[in-house]
Amino acid sequence: MSKSQTQRSRFTRHQALTAAGAAVVVVALGATLSGCGTGDGGTPEAKNSTPAASGSKDAGAAGSGAKGTESKAPEKKEEKKAATIDGDGDFEVGSDVTPGLYRSTGNKDAECYWERLKDATGELDSILANDNVTGTAYVEIKKSDKFFKSTSCGTWEAVDPKATGTPGSALKGDGGMFKVGVDVAPGTYKSAGNEDAECYWERSKDAGHGVDAILANDNVTGTAIVKITATDGYFKSVGCGDWTKTS
Repeated sequence: MSKSQTQRSRFTRHQALTAAGAAVVVVALGATLSGCGTGDGGTPEAKNSTPAASGSKDAGAAGSGAKGTESKAPEKKEEKKAATIDGDGDFEVGSDVTPGLYRSTGNKDAECYWERLKDATGELDSILANDNVTGTAYVEIKKSDKFFKSTSCGTWEAVDPKATGTPGSALKGDGGMFKVGVDVAPGTYKSAGNEDAECYWERSKDAGHGVDAILANDNVTGTAIVKITATDGYFKSVGCGDWTKTS
């Protein structure tokens, strides 16, 4: 299956669940597949143990020996991994990129696509989680992940998961992901002007993008109302009219 087919099938599932009238639980493709990453993808630190030069005596000196001078090998400094990830490429977790929370902005259309992977086989079951991104995106790269793939995305920047901010009370309907308490304040929000079911919103508890991270979601036609709680981790909005806080 090609990458474009992967992206299309994921979004089609959003619509199919709503049309069937069932309780909407959107499953990111990677999260539904069997298997998970194991172990720490980090690369062990290489230890460089160069023995110090031992002292020596000068045999030509009369009646006494000159003590040699010990020299120590310079300490090898641990190379710091970049706090950013390029928007295009495959990256090995622990070698090219440090696990943690990352944020990407400037994704103006759904061409931005990323994957968390458990191996580099290229098989569908190697995908742990994935997403097509419009607007801002957050993703948590875990120690157990082996690789991270990013295509046509803005630069990913590492962010402090405990950072605070000045949350807003108005949200762009196509703004992507908003961190609750940092980008968006808890409360009840209303969105109008959703003429078709392309409007999709999601409340999630973390940025891992697994199926168990989704607290609630919906595909919307017409007016949408959603309550974002203080215990939510993130709110996602794709293809919706702008949201206004009503209470």
